[in-house]
Amino acid sequence: MRQRRQQHLLDVKVRSRRVAQHRARRALAVLSRVVLLAALCAAVYAGTREAARRLFFENQDYQLKAIEFQTDGTLQREQILNAADLREGKNIFRVNLARVHDLIQQLPQTDEVQVMRKLPSEIDIRVVERKPVAWITSEKEISDPFASDSAFLVDARGVLMKEKKLLPEYLGLPVILGCSSEWLEVGKVVESPEAKTALELLRLSSRSFLQMRFQIREIDVSESYRLLVTDKNHSRVMFGYNDLETQLRRLEQFLVYCDDSKQELATLNLLVQRNIPMTFAPRPVAVINDTIEPAVEPRIMKAIPVHASETRPRQGSGGQETASPAPKARTNSKPPPKAIPTQRQKTD
Repeated sequence: MRQRRQQHLLDVKVRSRRVAQHRARRALAVLSRVVLLAALCAAVYAGTREAARRLFFENQDYQLKAIEFQTDGTLQREQILNAADLREGKNIFRVNLARVHDLIQQLPQTDEVQVMRKLPSEIDIRVVERKPVAWITSEKEISDPFASDSAFLVDARGVLMKEKKLLPEYLGLPVILGCSSEWLEVGKVVESPEAKTALELLRLSSRSFLQMRFQIREIDVSESYRLLVTDKNHSRVMFGYNDLETQLRRLEQFLVYCDDSKQELATLNLLVQRNIPMTFAPRPVAVINDTIEPAVEPRIMKAIPVHASETRPRQGSGGQETASPAPKARTNSKPPPKAIPTQRQKTD
């Protein structure tokens, strides 16, 4: 019994040693395969990188030779290239298109931008610029927005801009005056409720009827309780900051009434809900008649010379000096000239 037990113990020990050796061989084989695979991947990566460097990044055929730029506004090509830090001569694959896109997008005038790589040597940049809808300034009066440093162009989203090249159509844009509740600077988005309401009023008034009949030229936002709007016909309409659509519908009704009665609107106060104050401008015919035929004919006064009476003292019978009456004024009538007889020469 003891021999059998010892034999079984020896068999178990031999088998456990074989299993451990077999496991070690398997682990070594797996490790060697992993190391071989890693070495192979590293070699492939290094080879691919070297091949890409020689075939693409250092290949003269892929050198950037042309940068095409298209825009629908006033941005200049040099302005875009300086902002994107982009120049000809670089390798086209070393240009980070995402970075170029972000740098151009940061310009205040840029609304949308698209950057494309065209092999072998061209990059296309297309920019959609913001469209200004008005001028905005902190001043209450401004005569020339072009020449004023405090006047900025603003688009429908409220982004402030300064154009290096001003187009003639910018002169016809409405002006938002008196926006002094916040600091205005290029690239900033206006946050004041007065400026936002003025931009919303411009957007709502661009409807068909109001766009033709009521063209806004100035919006005064200097007062915190109202918007004072002046149109191209110098009509002055006072708006509240709330419920602009309702106020514009009421304005349409008044303008229709003016058209039907052939009168011109002068002032209108839409802050009042009932019994709205309204005045009409004088008719052009009346203005012309008052200019050509004034109601009161002017009197023409002629200057009349005044002669001081001359008095000469004389002594009277009682030894008193009396004043002699002033001599009568002489008439300017001259006696007719006498005819002078002419002597005739006697002829022999």
